[in-house]
Amino acid sequence: MLATKEKAAKLSIAAVSLLILLKVVASILTGSISIRADAVHSALDLVAAFVAFIGVKISGKPADEQHPFGHGKVENVCSVVVAGLIFAAAGVIVYGAVKRLIVGATLELIGVGIYVTAAAIVINILISWYLLRISQHTDSIALEAEARHLFSDVLSSCAVLVGLIIVWLTGLTIFDPIVALLVALVILKVGYDVLRKSFGGLIDIRLPETEESLIRSCILEHSGEMVAFHELRTRKAGSQRYIDLHLVMPKNASVEEAHRMCDHLEQDVETRLRHTNVTIHVEPCTIECQQCSISCALRKKSR
Repeated sequence: MLATKEKAAKLSIAAVSLLILLKVVASILTGSISIRADAVHSALDLVAAFVAFIGVKISGKPADEQHPFGHGKVENVCSVVVAGLIFAAAGVIVYGAVKRLIVGATLELIGVGIYVTAAAIVINILISWYLLRISQHTDSIALEAEARHLFSDVLSSCAVLVGLIIVWLTGLTIFDPIVALLVALVILKVGYDVLRKSFGGLIDIRLPETEESLIRSCILEHSGEMVAFHELRTRKAGSQRYIDLHLVMPKNASVEEAHRMCDHLEQDVETRLRHTNVTIHVEPCTIECQQCSISCALRKKSR
């Protein structure tokens, strides 16, 4: 099984290359603008696959002197590029469809177009599903963007297939450019979703509430050994999560005890959330507090 990000990206490149060849041949034989638009979309898929491959390859490099926090954000940058390509694909399709509506054209060998489009749908579904599965397993935002891009190709190919069948049954060629315009709308929505998620990592948006709740629960499980925590901050760069917080320990706790608690919390969080880097700042408590869950020798003396 291809279980690495790089191998999954290579498989995507090979599959998209095959799809481009099939669609270009079909568009030439039939003269269909919707198939041609789908071929343009697939061509941009190929560029996006190369971008995703570059992204996962660079982001996988370990931290170095110039990049002490690693290279994770390269995946976010590549995903933004992929989103731009999706918008470009939509623009090309709209231009060609509007031109065809104005000028008009006839279609030939529609059956060939139908078979090729159906084959493209099956191939894209399989590759998109596989890439999404690998992206979830490796937490790769670049592969996820590529998977969603390929799924937008599935949707566009489905619309093209329906349009070709309608033209084949009715002879009304106007459905061909109309379907192409509908494809453009679907692609624009996918592009917006990819851009929103990718751009969030570049401006350090916090982790989802579900993940932050998991972090809080990990810390609160040790409420009998530490006083409190605050200043929880989270962000994500590519597949790497970064978490930092302030941990309040009993005032008479030794450096060794505080260090042991920090190590335990870091390991606990990293066990529940993959690809996590935790930084903890330790603070001593103030014995003036009125309520505390810790049985502290200094607090007993102050009473």
